[in-house]
Amino acid sequence: MFKSFTLIVRCVNRHNVYEHVRFASQALPQFSSEKYNVKRKPFNTVEIVDVNYFKSILSEDRVLTEESDVQPYNIDWIKNCRGQSKVVLKPKCTEEVSNILKYSNEKRLAICPQGGNTGLVGGSVPVFDEIVLNFVLMNKIISLDEISGALICEAGCILENLDNYVRERNLIMPLDLGAKGTCHIGGNASTNAGGLRLLRYGNLHGSILGIEAVKADGTVIDCLRAMKKDNTGYHLKHLFIGSEGTLGVVTKVAIHCPVLPKAVTVGFFGVKNFENILQLYKSAKSSLGEILSAFEMADFHSIISTVKNLKLPNPISAYPFYVLIETHGSDENHDAEKLNNFLSKEMESGLIIDGTVTSEPAKMQDAYKLVYLFLHDFRHDTLFFKYSNTLCPGHLTEIFPRVVSSGDGNIHINVTVPQYTKQVASLLEPYIFEEVSKLNGSISAEHGIGFRKPHYIHYSKDPSALQLMKDLKQLMDPNGILNPYKVLPEQ
Repeated sequence: MFKSFTLIVRCVNRHNVYEHVRFASQALPQFSSEKYNVKRKPFNTVEIVDVNYFKSILSEDRVLTEESDVQPYNIDWIKNCRGQSKVVLKPKCTEEVSNILKYSNEKRLAICPQGGNTGLVGGSVPVFDEIVLNFVLMNKIISLDEISGALICEAGCILENLDNYVRERNLIMPLDLGAKGTCHIGGNASTNAGGLRLLRYGNLHGSILGIEAVKADGTVIDCLRAMKKDNTGYHLKHLFIGSEGTLGVVTKVAIHCPVLPKAVTVGFFGVKNFENILQLYKSAKSSLGEILSAFEMADFHSIISTVKNLKLPNPISAYPFYVLIETHGSDENHDAEKLNNFLSKEMESGLIIDGTVTSEPAKMQDAYKLVYLFLHDFRHDTLFFKYSNTLCPGHLTEIFPRVVSSGDGNIHINVTVPQYTKQVASLLEPYIFEEVSKLNGSISAEHGIGFRKPHYIHYSKDPSALQLMKDLKQLMDPNGILNPYKVLPEQ
């Protein structure tokens, strides 16, 4: 899959695209329920007797009720969504999670599972006064089989910590994200995160060997097997992967960790036009083969904006488009030679205008930052809108002119505006979903559906598939207490 396209649009004066709004100021965002006109479901509210029960099964310091303590857990990372929770619970083990959910289900108290809270579609924060179930303290590495590469850990483990741990043992996490220093593996599994290494290691669901999860009634579902091949009945782990905590709460994960590559090489190239990028991608797959691990693209405005606002060096001159290619292999000289030969060949063909290849860690980091840090480079007086969608590579040439003129196949389109208004959102939001749907694409490439997209999920899911999802929700969470207002559209 082609992975990924980044386009920066500086202002909104025509139809463009929208996924989320970034509130860069320190002011508290508006309550999600008011901003998006959501009606509260008939859940009960938390009473002092409930708080006392939670304190009895946890401890007083792991039950947060002070407004100043709870507030950070109510606001998502991009300050777009804000809930009204009064209670945050921090369990340390699966048994505590089970007791919390069993009690909450009986009392009809809604629950919002939360990991590192790095999501971009409001899936990890409450909408109203749901109890926040935060997994920061469930951060133990349980075991690692260094022969098979099977890692078993708790859901609250930070991705970067896991990567550092397995690297010391000559392995690597198959997932790499910009938020790896904060995001939790449980949240990664719950949203089926894609990440930067998808070309080489595939989607996360292909690397997850097993899951332990807790249903709404407190039942612990143990599918925590660490075998790559297990064809005994239904693949129940996949019910929880990508369900965003609506069918059950992930408490442990078994994940396959590939061998750490002995050589990593990065190429950074200037390209004339978008059509040449697709041809370059095709050539890279053929020329680099098994060592190709990433193929990323950004347009001129993305790179120049990052260079200017974050004061980062650009190793090559200004070009309409840029491509970053990463290789993972076992022989640095061999891989560098293949990448250099690729560069020479495609400069001669005209697909690459200019480029550089490096295996030096510092220079590689500079290249990564140029492509991946565009998310952080906007002024503090603007709002940030972002889409992440998926299309077949051949269809990118069809949608590209449309999103420019009106505003893996993973296409990221970002828009900045002075302030959020419903009028701006209404111009941005349906347009891109409609265009993606026409080309049989997905409205969510990496971030899930969350709170922001349930009423648009029909653009990517057939009515029969949606009905099955609703049937599963009714079966596994009949009282609807798990992450309400998320993923599934209201009737």
